[in-house]
Amino acid sequence: MPRGGDPPLSELASLGDGALLAVSGMGQVAAQRAALALIQAGASALVTFGMAGGLDPSLKPGSVVLPCELISSDGSRFAACRSWRERVAAAVSPLRAVSEGSLLTSTRPIDTPADKAAAFRRSGAVAVDMESAAVARAAADHQLPFIAVRVIVDTAADRIPHTVVNASRAGQLRIGRLLAGLVLAPGEIAGLIRLTQRYRIAMRSLRVIGAHIA
Repeated sequence: MPRGGDPPLSELASLGDGALLAVSGMGQVAAQRAALALIQAGASALVTFGMAGGLDPSLKPGSVVLPCELISSDGSRFAACRSWRERVAAAVSPLRAVSEGSLLTSTRPIDTPADKAAAFRRSGAVAVDMESAAVARAAADHQLPFIAVRVIVDTAADRIPHTVVNASRAGQLRIGRLLAGLVLAPGEIAGLIRLTQRYRIAMRSLRVIGAHIA
């Protein structure tokens, strides 16, 4: 059962060939819960697959990040499975730009260019999400192979509209809260449109590379 108002974990879905999918929602607590559910269901390896924000200014929307290393918000570092990551990178690189730089997992959204630049300098990570290190930690605790596959949505130069951040605090995007926020801050509509365009580019990349993860 979900705890403390966390969004509910979707039921595990079979993807064929023995692969299982869990949709966790946002945040490390939700990601850890999903990872443990997969492990309890018999998963022998874990991959976190989704979107990230760019910290490295060279990364464009739709760029793929296959990190060698995951950095937790507490400074812990986890190495991705080298052979698995290299196999996926070899399959994906002819299709999309691939970075193998570190991925930072944050406990809060890093939503302004200034904060992204500071995180880039401090951690050396090329991108940031809010889930992957929790999955990496679960894999390490159970001695399972792990990789992260993330696609860039917002770049290092993009500011995420406050209305989007506020509407996502419950662990998933609340459309009603987003619309109410835009009524109060109509000046953020242009930023939301730009972010939506970035999101569509990222989704196309996810669809292209999804078949190459196994």
